[in-house]
Amino acid sequence: MRWSIRYQLLVPLLVLLVGVVGICSWTAAASADRAWQQIETQVRNVARTFCEFHFPLNENVLDQIRGLSGAEYLLVTADGRQMTTLSETAGLVPPPAAAADSWQSLHLGQRLTIGGHAYLCSAVRLQRPSAETQGILYILYPEALWRDARWDAIRPSLLLGGFVGLASLALAAGMAQRLSRRIRELGRRTRLIAAGDFGPMPLTGHHDELRDLARSVNDMAQKLAQLQEAAQRDERLRLLGQVSGGLAHQLRNGVTGAMLAVQLHARECRGGADREALDVALRQLAILESNVQRFLELGKTNGQRHEPCSLAAVVDETVALLRPRCKHAHVNLRWQPPAVSLVVDGDRGQLGHLLLNLLSNAIEAAGPGGWVEVRTEPGDGRAGEDGNGGPVSSSCCAVEIIDSGPGPAPEVAGRLFEPFVTGKSDGVGLGLAVARQVAQAHGGTVTWKRATGQTCFRIELPLAEAKLAGA
Repeated sequence: MRWSIRYQLLVPLLVLLVGVVGICSWTAAASADRAWQQIETQVRNVARTFCEFHFPLNENVLDQIRGLSGAEYLLVTADGRQMTTLSETAGLVPPPAAAADSWQSLHLGQRLTIGGHAYLCSAVRLQRPSAETQGILYILYPEALWRDARWDAIRPSLLLGGFVGLASLALAAGMAQRLSRRIRELGRRTRLIAAGDFGPMPLTGHHDELRDLARSVNDMAQKLAQLQEAAQRDERLRLLGQVSGGLAHQLRNGVTGAMLAVQLHARECRGGADREALDVALRQLAILESNVQRFLELGKTNGQRHEPCSLAAVVDETVALLRPRCKHAHVNLRWQPPAVSLVVDGDRGQLGHLLLNLLSNAIEAAGPGGWVEVRTEPGDGRAGEDGNGGPVSSSCCAVEIIDSGPGPAPEVAGRLFEPFVTGKSDGVGLGLAVARQVAQAHGGTVTWKRATGQTCFRIELPLAEAKLAGA
């Protein structure tokens, strides 16, 4: 059976409240009993005064004692005379047998109504030397005074118990309502997460366990969002691999036929400008064939051949391949080979493809009259992974490709390396996705930044010596 947390808080408090009410009731009853005992003690002391002190008894004495005790008195002497403080004596008077023989055994009990007023009556026999002062003394204590004394005795316990009980109940109800609301909000948030909404929930309320739980729910939602993004990216790559399989044969057949035709024509041309143009065409067709092959391998991590290769040589080949294009597009391509040899352990063809993608994008971004600069340098120490997930040591090198173009569009700037994300009207959105995959397969990274009106893509790769040392 489901037991709400509100009732888990309220039910124990109600049980405690019943206990408080019981204790207050017992205290009130005990206070009322003590008030009754005090009144009876007062009445006995008055009776003792009449019995033990032999002063003359008259109505003036009775009036004085009445002013001190608040009770009414009726003295019936042995010869039948009556002295009283009452204005009227109409009513029942107990028979002589009801009177106590001594003041010690005196008790208030019998209720009499005289002149419309209720009294608690007690009587004691007076044993005095003089026959005129012998008789029965009736002490009539007003019931209104007894009720007032009883209420004064029980009021503190009842008020304190009632206030504490109601305040505790109100406090517990408020706490239960607040906790229930926060817990319902957590439940609503988890249902939204289950429905695919991974946005963070606001952290409200006191800094307590529920706030820590809400923070944990936000952390879980963030992790799930990252996992969903990774799953979607992997799914896109998988679908891309499936689609590429159907296109690869047709593209490869066309490229192969074109290469054969150009090679045959190149054999007939001994030299000159025609032969140079044919060599450029063959290199472009080789690049196209490499792109087709890389398109087929997108999403795969096996089948790579890693061997030491000069990073400067790979960059030099790529720059030489793209210089005719830069010349035709009126883009100034700057590249100065480094003085220090930087050797990386990787697949030379894939690294060339990585650089080709980034340089081609930079050339397009720079546009006519723009410039592109390529730099290589030893990188900062960092940790990475190789293509099989194995660790590599922190020594690395870097290649920076800087262009003077306007940079990526704001709507795609945060997702440049995702497949099919592009800011070009005629783009496919695969170049940077392939570039990042190649870099990660070699234990490196590809990042970019926009500063001082320039766009810089930075490739970091582990050095071959460092990777061999960490193996």
